[in-house]
Amino acid sequence: MPRSANLYVCQSCGAQTRQFFGRCSSCGSWNSLVEQSAPKDDGRRRRSGGDLSAAPKARRSTSMASLGDQPLQRIDSGYEELNRVLGGGLVPGSLVLVGGDPGIGKSTLLLQSASAIARDRMVLYVSAEESAQQVKLRWQRLTADSSDLQLLAETDLELVLQELEALRPDVAVIDSIQALHDAELSSAPGSVAQVRECAAALQRLAKRQNTALLLVGHVTKEGALAGPKVLEHLVDAVLTFEGDRFASHRLLRAVKNRFGATHELGVFEMRGQGLEEVGNPSELFLSGERANGVATIVACEGTRPLVVDLQALVSATSYASPRRTATGIAVNRLHQILAVLEKHMGLPLSRFDCYLAVAGGLDVEEPAADLGVAAAVVASFRDLTLPAGTVLLGELGLGGQLRPVGQLELRLQEAVRLGFRRAVVPRGSGLGPVASGLDLELLEAGSITEALVLGLGVNPEDGET
Repeated sequence: MPRSANLYVCQSCGAQTRQFFGRCSSCGSWNSLVEQSAPKDDGRRRRSGGDLSAAPKARRSTSMASLGDQPLQRIDSGYEELNRVLGGGLVPGSLVLVGGDPGIGKSTLLLQSASAIARDRMVLYVSAEESAQQVKLRWQRLTADSSDLQLLAETDLELVLQELEALRPDVAVIDSIQALHDAELSSAPGSVAQVRECAAALQRLAKRQNTALLLVGHVTKEGALAGPKVLEHLVDAVLTFEGDRFASHRLLRAVKNRFGATHELGVFEMRGQGLEEVGNPSELFLSGERANGVATIVACEGTRPLVVDLQALVSATSYASPRRTATGIAVNRLHQILAVLEKHMGLPLSRFDCYLAVAGGLDVEEPAADLGVAAAVVASFRDLTLPAGTVLLGELGLGGQLRPVGQLELRLQEAVRLGFRRAVVPRGSGLGPVASGLDLELLEAGSITEALVLGLGVNPEDGET
């Protein structure tokens, strides 16, 4: 049977060509041509130049108000942390892309979840990277009880689609999307064209037979998830599995979710028996004893508040340019906070090295951590230990003023639950009756100087508390 002709489409301008070139002849961009299957003639075009005006027109659209309400029955993934990130569970007919670095635990998480779902539903696990015996050895180590989990070790897309149509499972796991290949394409497995065509074929089948698909995707050398960026637009949810391979805890984030909140966070711990949920993740990000240069904040990941310790170290520099190093905080944000402290508090930080780290390896991107960063830096510079049981919440402006932060009452409730009794917040935050009923001493400040001098008892002139 003759091979179907393929097209090479430029990702910048959309130009099409039958031959591959390193540079697009239309727009001049390099390495932008991607192989795609040529569109097939569906027989609808007329002989006279493809005119469809004479064809009968059937109305297929309907009004939004006339659509009936259909209750959404989510599928329990077997893990509360995974359900939280997904927005309550798996939605039938949805595509979920789970990405992360090699060896981080993607296959372990999905195999454990598939085994839990298989106790009540039909689940198919497609292993395109490991043999059936390798998957069974890992399954026996991770699961203590037996389940009716169906396993298929195959890399051919056509055979995988046939098995999905024959079984019609409620949930299917594809591990991984890069290992599948379509025989109609001449490119190698894992290329942009292969990943795109395989994902599109799986999406059509999942929507047609209402199967929830979990796709495992690796990251490239550039850090892109699952190769082409178009795959992130194709799926309904994108989850990233993060964490240090040499540490025990793993963080599952939702960066896209059509059926729930984005930027949700799930916390797991890798053990010998697999991944286990962490019920109180704030314990991972809190230091034990108080020390110089340590401040506590409450960061929000989606709807989950996390109490986190920030650690700062300020020391005299030996070079003309001081060194700035930040772990878990954007280094540009640290530069900005140091400039504000030097300008409005008169601290000669330009002659000192500054190192900042978030306890537990968590990445804090929101500006609500600004006040905690400033307090940790000042405490390390003055060799001070901040008062115990105090959390700091506030965004720091360039003029030294403190700005309100979102979800303040939720943060304060989490702080009270963990035993904190004092909180420094920006003035004018508009606290509601929930915050006023908490057993918490609220100290409102309008500027960074007022927050450190009045709220924390830090004297910038002599360093006494």
